[in-house]
Amino acid sequence: MKIFFSGIGGSGVSAIAGFTAAKGHEVFGSDRLFDAHPEHPVKRRLQANGVVIVPQDGRGIDRSFDLAVFSTAVERSNPDVIAAETSCVPTRTRPEYLAEIVSAYRTIAVAGTSGKSTTSGLLAYLMQRLGLSPNFIGGGRVKQFRTDKNPGNYVADSSEHLVIEACESDGTIVEYEPQHTLILNLDLDHHSIEETGRMFDVLSAKTSGSVHINADDLNLKLCSISGPRTFSIANDSACRAGEIRFYPFSTSFVVQDQQFQLSLPGRHNLYNALACISVLSGLGISLREIAEVLPDFTGIERRFDIHLNDGRRLVIDDYAHNPHKIRSLMETMRAVRDSICYIFQPHGFGPTRLMKDGYVSAFGQGLRASDRLVLLPIYYAGGTAAKDISSDDIAGPLRASGKSAVAVHDRKEIFGFLQEFDAYIVFGARDDSLSDLAEEIAKSLK
Repeated sequence: MKIFFSGIGGSGVSAIAGFTAAKGHEVFGSDRLFDAHPEHPVKRRLQANGVVIVPQDGRGIDRSFDLAVFSTAVERSNPDVIAAETSCVPTRTRPEYLAEIVSAYRTIAVAGTSGKSTTSGLLAYLMQRLGLSPNFIGGGRVKQFRTDKNPGNYVADSSEHLVIEACESDGTIVEYEPQHTLILNLDLDHHSIEETGRMFDVLSAKTSGSVHINADDLNLKLCSISGPRTFSIANDSACRAGEIRFYPFSTSFVVQDQQFQLSLPGRHNLYNALACISVLSGLGISLREIAEVLPDFTGIERRFDIHLNDGRRLVIDDYAHNPHKIRSLMETMRAVRDSICYIFQPHGFGPTRLMKDGYVSAFGQGLRASDRLVLLPIYYAGGTAAKDISSDDIAGPLRASGKSAVAVHDRKEIFGFLQEFDAYIVFGARDDSLSDLAEEIAKSLK
């Protein structure tokens, strides 16, 4: 097939496009991000994989295409959309096309409001190491899947197994019909807890095999999921961790007398690992086999990426962007340093409006007297979003409660107080340039 992907630079669309190209299809695509940044690394990797990148001006789509797939961030007024309609090219949204792919494989869908990227990547990596030859379509870039042609967010392999990150953001996970489903947690993110919970109920009902859920998550207890397999730390479950030891950059634990080592820190990553162990056990893999390969996983790009750690100074880049993820990050960092400068970029005006109170609550609980929060301007990727909220709307209530919080209007302002802290955490979603900022901070401290 000859397929056009509009908005191909996004993590979700680039993964599907790369996967589709690797499976032998003729793939074209466009993205306004690439129009603005012609040397973008994702663009270069897609081109190395045989994908043809054209400007997002509508001229790249004609009647020769069998299908046009659009990111949900591409507006109906976009020239690509108009060109597809004018040329009578069949269209799908990214999640609609992913649902079609899901139906063609023995799919394991990884859902939840936090941890999907790490867990789906970890599961695909473990399955690969255990000889199951999985396919993989994710949102995060697995470090050990990266090549000159692959950013690390997909794998096109030989088996019928497919691991996907099933994101609830646009509501289309209710269309998926996977063989197995894994639900990590349920909290406020793109939708209310109740609305997301209803989606998880539908996804579970459409799952032909097993459903694995976190037995410790209070909100998941409100869902109507029939006969799930469970994993946990606190409550009884089929896959419960004991003898847990949290270290600054790793974790050890025991499941059913089998010792495990995880090369990732924090309670949230322990849950991610337990979820994978639960699924793999259900597939007939022994705990001993899983334990042999688990320590080798090095993580997902922009998930607790360490840019500097020389014993005194520490700089980390992370994807945490909703209140639940932020609480998990700050809980993990409390065990690492006594004084931290947190640098956060809210991702989009709509999400910031939805989660503003959650942000204030999470930072209010997590910031110690020795910590500081620096809020960057809200990330704007283009489009028609109403710019009626700002980072000042988060910083103000925190300052009023006695916390050290400031909203800057330019990233350069950060470099004026770098010597005040030894530990810096840069975090936020969607904007890969945050990694560059973390690296700049690391170089300045060196």
